[in-house]
Amino acid sequence: MTILLLSIIIFLALSYSCFEANSFTTNFSVSRNTVILCANKPAKKNRTRTSGGGSGFGNKATVSTDNKVRTISGHAGSAEKPLRNAANSFDVIRKDHGKECTHDVYCYSPLDDKETFWFVGKIAVRPGTAATAQQAALSQKRLIFEYAKRELRPQNFGGSSTLELWLAPGDTEMDAVQNKPHTTLIKVEGTTSDFLEDFSVKDVGYNPEIYVGDEIEKGGLRIRRDHLTGKPIKPVFEVNQSM
Repeated sequence: MTILLLSIIIFLALSYSCFEANSFTTNFSVSRNTVILCANKPAKKNRTRTSGGGSGFGNKATVSTDNKVRTISGHAGSAEKPLRNAANSFDVIRKDHGKECTHDVYCYSPLDDKETFWFVGKIAVRPGTAATAQQAALSQKRLIFEYAKRELRPQNFGGSSTLELWLAPGDTEMDAVQNKPHTTLIKVEGTTSDFLEDFSVKDVGYNPEIYVGDEIEKGGLRIRRDHLTGKPIKPVFEVNQSM
């Protein structure tokens, strides 16, 4: 009886020890696997947006000028499409609103001649919009310069980096030639950053001057003005209409 009781006690002790060993092994395995999984999980990257938004993280928001200027690449032929669009816009605005919405445009190069201003076309501004005459000229300035340098007067403007645009009231070419006071020119100044948010290049147009006959070689209409004030430097004279 004593031997039987002792055998039972030894059996129970051994069984309990095996249970504790298995339990420890299982717990350790679970803990070890948890550590490994945590170590392999990539850390989250902190991403912050700059104030002002933007399409990507960390990008500063910029204001697009795609709908505010008529752009060209600068190589030969690149102005054809924007020039055509500008002329079409001019025709539509002029037809709807008359000459009151137009301004004559002159190009001036101080390196060429201190007093000569060349007529290079007209701009139109759609009334009731954010556009002004100055902004209409600025939004198409590069296009007008390229056209003047390549097509009209490369002899006078080609290679110049100091060209200026000046404006006169619309359809006053002959009055300007006669030095009438109301044809005083106004210099185009400012930048596209001055435009209102709802300004659109679709609300302005440009009708380029075209030379024909002797004008191609000798040049077309030009006037003389004070390069600081835009005022005529010679007295008014009348043109003999019978000639």
